[in-house]
Amino acid sequence: MGTASSLVSPAGGVGEVIEDTYGGGEACEIPVEVKPKARLLRGSLRRVGGSRPGGLIGASFKSTASVQELECVAEYERLKKEYEIFRVSKNNEVASMVKKEAKLDRENKRLRAELQALQKTYQKILREKECALEAKYQAMERAATFEHDRDKVKRQFKIFRETKENEIQDLLRAKRELEAKLQRLQAQGIQVFDPEESDSDDNCTDVTAAGAQSEYWTGGALGSEPSMGSMMQLQQSFRGPEFAHSSIDVEGPFANINRDDWDAAVASLLQVTPLFSHSLWSNTVRCFIINTDETQPEVEIFIRNYSPKLQRTCETMGYFFQVVHFPEENENHFKDVRKWEIEKSSLVILLLHLTLPSCLLEDCEEAFLKNPEEKPRLIYHRMDDDGVSSGSVQQLIEQISCVNKAKMIDHVGGVEEGTHKIYTCVEKIIKQDILGCEMTEPEGKDLGNKEESTAPEEEVFGDVLWDAHDEQEQMEAFQQASNSTCELGFEKYFERLNDLVAAPAPIPPLLVSGGPGSGKSLLLSKWIQLQQKHSPNTLILYHFVGRPMSTSSESALIIKRLTLKLMQHSWLVSPLTLDPAKLLEEFPRWLEKLSARHQGSIIIIIDSIDQIQQAEKHMKWLIDPLPVNVRVIVSVNVETCPQAWRLWPTLHLDPLNSKDVKSLISAECNSANVKLTKEQEKKLERHCRSATTCNALYVTLLGKTIACVGSTGNIDETLQQCFQCQDTVSLYRLVLRSIQESLRNDKEKGLLREILCVIGVSHNGISESELMELYPELSSAVLALLVHSLHKMCLLTYGCGLLKFQHLQAWEMVRLEYMEEGENVISAYRQKLVDYFTMQLSRDRVTWRSADELPWLFQQQGDKQKLHNCLLNLFVSQNLYKRGHFAELLSYWQLVGKDKSSMAAEYFDSLKEYEKSCEGEESMICLADLYETLGRFLKDLGLLSQAVAPLQRSLEIRETALDPDHPRVAQSLHQLAGVYVQWKKFGNAEQLYKQALEISENAYGAEHPRVARELDALATLYQKQNKYEQAEQLRKKSFKIRQKAARRKGSLCGFALLRQRALQLEELTLGKDTPDNARTLNELGVLYYLQNNLETAELFLKRSLEMRERVLGPDHPDCAQSLNNLAALYNEKKHYDKAEELYEKALDIRRRALAPDHPSLAYTVKHLAVLYKKMGKLDKAVPLYELAVEIRQKSFGPKHPSVATALVNLAVLYCQMKKQTEALPLYERALKIYEDSFGHMHPRVGETLKNLAVLSYEGGDFEKAAELYKRAMEIKEAETLLIGGKATSRHSSSGDTFSIKSALSPNTFLEPGQR
Repeated sequence: MGTASSLVSPAGGVGEVIEDTYGGGEACEIPVEVKPKARLLRGSLRRVGGSRPGGLIGASFKSTASVQELECVAEYERLKKEYEIFRVSKNNEVASMVKKEAKLDRENKRLRAELQALQKTYQKILREKECALEAKYQAMERAATFEHDRDKVKRQFKIFRETKENEIQDLLRAKRELEAKLQRLQAQGIQVFDPEESDSDDNCTDVTAAGAQSEYWTGGALGSEPSMGSMMQLQQSFRGPEFAHSSIDVEGPFANINRDDWDAAVASLLQVTPLFSHSLWSNTVRCFIINTDETQPEVEIFIRNYSPKLQRTCETMGYFFQVVHFPEENENHFKDVRKWEIEKSSLVILLLHLTLPSCLLEDCEEAFLKNPEEKPRLIYHRMDDDGVSSGSVQQLIEQISCVNKAKMIDHVGGVEEGTHKIYTCVEKIIKQDILGCEMTEPEGKDLGNKEESTAPEEEVFGDVLWDAHDEQEQMEAFQQASNSTCELGFEKYFERLNDLVAAPAPIPPLLVSGGPGSGKSLLLSKWIQLQQKHSPNTLILYHFVGRPMSTSSESALIIKRLTLKLMQHSWLVSPLTLDPAKLLEEFPRWLEKLSARHQGSIIIIIDSIDQIQQAEKHMKWLIDPLPVNVRVIVSVNVETCPQAWRLWPTLHLDPLNSKDVKSLISAECNSANVKLTKEQEKKLERHCRSATTCNALYVTLLGKTIACVGSTGNIDETLQQCFQCQDTVSLYRLVLRSIQESLRNDKEKGLLREILCVIGVSHNGISESELMELYPELSSAVLALLVHSLHKMCLLTYGCGLLKFQHLQAWEMVRLEYMEEGENVISAYRQKLVDYFTMQLSRDRVTWRSADELPWLFQQQGDKQKLHNCLLNLFVSQNLYKRGHFAELLSYWQLVGKDKSSMAAEYFDSLKEYEKSCEGEESMICLADLYETLGRFLKDLGLLSQAVAPLQRSLEIRETALDPDHPRVAQSLHQLAGVYVQWKKFGNAEQLYKQALEISENAYGAEHPRVARELDALATLYQKQNKYEQAEQLRKKSFKIRQKAARRKGSLCGFALLRQRALQLEELTLGKDTPDNARTLNELGVLYYLQNNLETAELFLKRSLEMRERVLGPDHPDCAQSLNNLAALYNEKKHYDKAEELYEKALDIRRRALAPDHPSLAYTVKHLAVLYKKMGKLDKAVPLYELAVEIRQKSFGPKHPSVATALVNLAVLYCQMKKQTEALPLYERALKIYEDSFGHMHPRVGETLKNLAVLSYEGGDFEKAAELYKRAMEIKEAETLLIGGKATSRHSSSGDTFSIKSALSPNTFLEPGQR
């Protein structure tokens, strides 16, 4: 193998010397294998280390170092190679990344460029969109302006046209007068030659304007002067065609006293607005108690136990109840107050036992012996078995029984039993005599629940929501404004106002301006009275705005009230939107539509219009041209008048002159028996010369102050104090301090402050019963004393049973006197009211008062959370909604920040929660009413889909709690169907209406007004579906039902006024035989006739006839009037023979006494012809119908629509007599007149075409009949689209309401003629 040296070459070893670990120290050479160096080295080291632990002994360092170098070099080479490989790969990766980065850079730049281009495009499109929107808005504005201008031009043209028509009528009237004079001259033998006289009719004036009013059938009075009796003798107004098949064949109560007569009767009574005593019109039932010491226990028990019950009874009917009782020991102190309370009390109760103190005699005489208005009186006499009443007691009872109809309670027994008798009698008097609630069995007595059988009036007369309290407040405001007996030199202003009414249209509103307290309200109220007296055909609508932020100053309620008053006078009940914005927008159209129905002028008067919230915005209709027969008068404070209104014609009230000042102060002083010296009068005259000290309110207050202290105090001292007051507010402060000084103690002064402050922070005022609950320490005697003092000095007044400030200056004075500390004081008093009304709610006493006050107080406090919780009280919202305060309810929700949908959801959730606590039938019925109210409310909001659920739930509850055939179930079906009608789901609506109709017929009978309502609803539904024949049949059936029920039921307000007017007139007929008394008896007969009291009516009409025959002679025209009225009554009683005899007598008298074309003659001719036709004496009827045609031709000319009406009537009569050939030319002539007067698409043309079609069909000309009938249906469809075919507006009722006027008027629908 060789030596070691041969193995290891000097050039570089290929092997290594390793020490032998087993030899004796000899070195041995071993061959070196080709292995990895590191492995070789590690192996050698292990071997060396293992043989010699002490280290390497005898090893060669040279060989070791060379091996390590070799290893390092090899390792270096390897690492270098790997590094190169790594470096190359990384360089390649970096290069690739650079390329990618460059590529992404280029892509990013490209995308940025595209983004910038897109942004530019977007900006361009946005600009184009804005330009397009701006152009759209400009186009819409131009369109709206064009529409407004077009409507304005149309109204102006209509005004111009109607003005010319009136001129033509005046010319025709003048022509008739000249012709009458000509006839009289010719009758006297004087020959008058007319060179232009012609036998041709070509020169006859042709009145062809649409809507021309017939002078012949308008106005009218009983006898010769306007009076209430015109309701029977009123000529039929030209408000609709007297179609032969309908108007003459009408049966029922209005065949003789037609609907227009009833309209005129109620309108006349409402216009008069008699100044009845306060007790009749006040919203408070005042019970004044007079008692002795012996009957004090009964009084205490009555006040403690029974007064709260009577209060609840009155509250349920919307009235307050107040017991007034004065302690006997303070008789002299309360003397004037007691007399005042007796005068305004509704009921006086006298409680007697054995004796009667002399101090009570004066009160007893005032209450029982001096009772001109016949107010209810009650005497309670407790008698003992062994006791005898004193002579004074017996004498008083005997005197009262002779002169008065006082009710007596003679009681023998205990005090508790006697008090209960008093309570029972008082409750009956309140319900029957004071509130007019008949305690008789209602019509639906077999319905199970007596209360449920009498549904609210709104269900019978339609669903127009009407707040009786608002209307009563206006009547009282008018009465209070006209109470002054001083005219204050108003005659010159009356002339200016009269000129406004007489001026030709168009004319803007008249502005009556003046300072605060200058007498604007007094002027307007006095002028209204004069107009009602001298122009009974003029319809006057007034509204007196009270304190700012009160209910009377809400624009939506004002417009709604005026619209409903117009509808009331025109007997129209039509869908009326409750949306405030739409209500204000639609009022001009309502005014134009309803003014066309009225036969006379319409005057709208709004007092203190500048107190309305945002008056200029909400009264924009004043700027537009008014209808030709409408005049508007508004009064404003000269300082707060809107600038745009200052251009109107203005009547400015001047300050009072010295003469008026002197007369006004003298009148006040004379009433208190106070005489002023010459020096004092001169001082007053010098003082009342500035603008602030010579207005009517300041002078009146000054006169009252002097009169108040004149009998007891120093007048000079009082005058000195008054002279320091330079305006009305400061004078009010002086008056208040004088009232405070007259009080007996600090307690009464503190109560005075509390009363005034709590009234000042309220919404509409506070009632006396509420004040006594707010302040338990306040007795009725002290309250009466304070109210009497404040009322006498013009600080407080009554309005709808509430105490409120009489003038704005009084309210301002209270704020300055008691609330100078600011909002803290006001907030404290508001919180007191909030606590009181909240307590009422917690006791489930939700009255109209809590609904009026509590949400408003929360609104004023800015407490949205409490307001929200209050609105979620379902009974509060129900009360507001059912009284028509829709806009107020919406404004509260808007303040809370809720939209319509969320509001509906919250109401529904609240009802669901309330439903969980309902147990028992009564609570479930109440729940059903709440669900129904919510459904109607949502329907009015236009949320039809959300309205269905609550109405369906109401239906389910009523079907379960009552009975599936109960009338209230029919009510739910009716309301639900109304939603489906508006929703255009006619199939569902038809099914529900039919179910409601079936239930109503079973419950009330086939001739009840509710059955008529369901028939009307179905007819309206069929009309919307173009099923005109079915609709017409249902309407005819409904028409007959309403005809029979209208007289029996009447208007609630109308009958109440008729009864009161009849009682007043009876007092006037106790004198001697005079023409005036005879006329009064005639009016009484008419009034009782309208109340369906035919026996009493016959008695008065006979007395009137007998008196007229004695005083005036049997041939006087007034006797003909009485004969005519008696004939109408016998016709109503179906005593046709008696009616015929009397009509013929009346006709004979009028033919001899009146001109051939006199309206009264035509009236008798018409009704005698109707009677002949009803009796089958057609031959006798023909000459009368021909005479009617002749009279109308003489009155209006041969081409007037009234002539066409008479021709149609005569034609139908000929048809019934089988004289078709005579009828045909009459129909054709009438058609020609109608087409020339009203155009080819007028409803009268359509009805005449229909009559002609029937005539052609009966004559065998079927082709012509079909053509005529087709034209008639086209006109009918056009009329439907114009009037009834539109979707109903948002109205509280269902979409089925229609005109009562048209339903009750015999001129609306055609009856089938006899063949």
